[in-house]
Amino acid sequence: MRYTTFVIMLILTGVAGYAEPYGGQLLNGFDLSNSIIPSKEIIRGGPPKDGIPAIDKPNFLLHPEKTRLRDNHQVLGVFYNGIAKAYPISIMNWHEIVNDSYGADPVVITFCPLCGSGMAFKANVKGISLRFGVSGLLYNSDVLLYDRKSNSLWSQILGQGVTGEYKGTILQQVPVEHTTWQQWRDHYPDTQILSFSTGFSRNYQQNPYEGYSANPETYFPVKFKARGLHPKEMVLAINLDGKSKAYPFVELAKGETVVEDRIGDIEVSVSYFPEHNSAIMTNKQGGKLPAITLFWFAWAAFHPDTSIYRAESHYQ
Repeated sequence: MRYTTFVIMLILTGVAGYAEPYGGQLLNGFDLSNSIIPSKEIIRGGPPKDGIPAIDKPNFLLHPEKTRLRDNHQVLGVFYNGIAKAYPISIMNWHEIVNDSYGADPVVITFCPLCGSGMAFKANVKGISLRFGVSGLLYNSDVLLYDRKSNSLWSQILGQGVTGEYKGTILQQVPVEHTTWQQWRDHYPDTQILSFSTGFSRNYQQNPYEGYSANPETYFPVKFKARGLHPKEMVLAINLDGKSKAYPFVELAKGETVVEDRIGDIEVSVSYFPEHNSAIMTNKQGGKLPAITLFWFAWAAFHPDTSIYRAESHYQ
């Protein structure tokens, strides 16, 4: 394990961490005996359970001009129930989970810095409002969430319970845009933005993963096939109509800024914004689809049979 991994864990938790593989029925206080993913591939990322603290009482600025964010800073943007909110990546790097609500609906916002994956889910499961925390465990380098009601583990990228009472339960995704603060604010001028007054003492101006996105290496083992792409290439990806497809930004940059495509029997449009290094996917009616922006290696690890968009073949 490289020294930089230890530095990150020191920053995040105050103690050096390491990748400890599964060695019994319990890991970080979680029972893995009934896991639907290979238990031996669940590892400790370093921090203990809740060593990376979720934000349970998020504070929002109602006047975006008062934020300290710069135009080019990255955010996760969510528009749901007529409400727009932005979550700075500089905050999500340190907390990974925000337990939030949109009107009467509980929504959990999640971000895995190791996979670059920002996803949001409806947190009302089987009529119960769940709240989530960071387990300190990883699968395919991706964060495993846990819910505080049952202590079940959930895979972020799969969007599914993998152990415990909620094993096999699918979370319903809420579309997320991973883009710049400027683009989100321009599209949603009435947006709220998560305040840096989180209740925790963190240096949100410091990126604990500095340089990680440019390095082809991953800190933890994953199932990965390069297939001609840099492991950390950003892709917009989705599993739709029983089929998965990834749109690498490097390929989107070669062609038109709007790509009309079909995934299974569903017609989709992919809009790429090179100045913001972001992309979104919509259906034929213009509705936003829950495509994920993340590192290529992470999508390939969970979807090894995914199709890959190539600009050259698409326009021939």
